Amino acid sequence: MTRRAKPVVLVVIDGLTPSMLEATDTPALRLLLEHGSYRRAISTFPSLTPVCLASIATGAAPDVHGIPHLVWWNRAEGRLVEYGSSFAALRAAGLARGLRDTVVNLNERHLSKRAETIYEALEDDGLTTAAINITTYRGRTRHLPTIPGAPAVFGPKRFFFFSLYESDATGAPLAILNRALGSIDAYAAAVGRWLVTRDGFDLLVFYLPDYDFASHALGPDAAHEALARADASIATLLAAAGGPDEFLDRYAVVLCSDHGQTSIERAARLHVNGARVTASNRAAMLYGDDPRSLAAALDGEPSVGVAAFLDGGRLVARRDGDEDVALLAEHPDGVARMAAALGNPNAGEVLVSAADGWEFVDLAGRHHIGGGSHGSLAAADSEVPMLTIGLGAPPASIIGIKQLLLEHFGMRVSRAA
Repeated sequence: MTRRAKPVVLVVIDGLTPSMLEATDTPALRLLLEHGSYRRAISTFPSLTPVCLASIATGAAPDVHGIPHLVWWNRAEGRLVEYGSSFAALRAAGLARGLRDTVVNLNERHLSKRAETIYEALEDDGLTTAAINITTYRGRTRHLPTIPGAPAVFGPKRFFFFSLYESDATGAPLAILNRALGSIDAYAAAVGRWLVTRDGFDLLVFYLPDYDFASHALGPDAAHEALARADASIATLLAAAGGPDEFLDRYAVVLCSDHGQTSIERAARLHVNGARVTASNRAAMLYGDDPRSLAAALDGEPSVGVAAFLDGGRLVARRDGDEDVALLAEHPDGVARMAAALGNPNAGEVLVSAADGWEFVDLAGRHHIGGGSHGSLAAADSEVPMLTIGLGAPPASIIGIKQLLLEHFGMRVSRAA
């Protein structure tokens, strides 16, 4: 089949802040910045990885794709869903069920069927997509696990997921060896090298999560070694193509993160009588019958930056007894992002964005005091770097990446635009 457009590599460095990218002197990232169009763009709310990656994959806000948070109450099943706020939180929620929710159910059951993924759209049009380690991966091809007894999943034609699912034998090392030293990004680099040397895709989603892991521990402006390792993973792709010039001649590029990060000084456990509270990082949700009363119960709580709910379909924002939607307008695209989050059928009746410097502890009481966190409406959590090469102007939001890719391949946006 004759390709209609240059293949694309979409690089997602989890948690990378614009300031870190703009100041970097790492060679691969600096080369891409010098050859591309760059801007600061906006993430979703909550600015948490499962929500953000679902928005990147589907080109849709949370009210369409249905993923509401890292941890949420499944009304239909009467149970908690925990995607991995921390390993301790997974254990507290039930480790086996939590892993299945994170690896399988997020895509198979929780991601709305109304939201078409970029993998489904491109492969329905005869193109080949590939993804490495991305957690929102729903596609058309059935993949068996490398571990007996684990369930089969549907993903892109070429699919590599933390060594658990591997559509091709690449010789890559085991992903889960020493994440603190970048073993997951090293696995992505090895698989990416294999794919590039074979020119084996029209779209490659190259997800590098180890930077976020380090930034949670060290803080958003201190994870320099992790960024250098992410840079080395990208450099592996350039070398596999024969060098930077050959890589940029062969591929168009999008480089972004899914969310920003904020320095954390204090942590709080939210408790509201009459509500089921799901919280972690810098966002929380309250499930209950009287949203205004639940939001009022948060008045005076120093960890709460703003709480929001719907009253007869009208968006209400509240802080310390003051109800004014302008409280949301203090944040980038705050009104629209909060409205989309509240429109998610899996979200709580009240959504909470943390105050500056604060984090909400997770189910196991874990927090990131002294390090970094994200999830709120605040600019530091919400701004992401957005770089394009060979694709025109970079989109203003991570939600715009899917449309950018479809237009590049000469396709119209069919669903979840």
